[in-house]
Amino acid sequence: MANLLDLDDNYFVDQLGEKPLTHARCSYYPECPRPELVFGLKPHTDGTVVTVLMVDDTIGGLQVLRDGVWWDVPVVPHTLVVIIGDQIQIMSNGIFKSPVHRVVTNAKKERISVALDYSVDPMREIEPSAHLVNEKRPALYRKVKVKDYIAVHYNHFSHGEMFIDSLKI
Repeated sequence: MANLLDLDDNYFVDQLGEKPLTHARCSYYPECPRPELVFGLKPHTDGTVVTVLMVDDTIGGLQVLRDGVWWDVPVVPHTLVVIIGDQIQIMSNGIFKSPVHRVVTNAKKERISVALDYSVDPMREIEPSAHLVNEKRPALYRKVKVKDYIAVHYNHFSHGEMFIDSLKI
């Protein structure tokens, strides 16, 4: 990803800092007789650098919002889904986008997933790379301490709001 932006090869890795965070989350979505009324997980973006998701090989449910339409993420057995998070969106000055996604329930089958979230050291600050800011493309996001961003992001998530927009300049 750094190469695509003409940054040093280890730019994003170097941003992680001395004590980056990793969280594992296991999610169980039981079958639901009225899936049109119940989200497995409401629409959100991930406040992390990246999320690696191991999804059920036999049942879908993950959807991504694009141009106002919810698209099913295809089920491909024995693969991982990688979701870019808000921290990459900020550091890439909006070139890489953190997708809005959700999980829908299924009327006939349960679903299980395991997510690994990777985040910059909470004591560090992140901001758009100086190499990606110029007169033609000014900084789109202000500098933010990761600890503060994560705390407020999850507070907004619990209220069904997207937080990254509040960092825009």
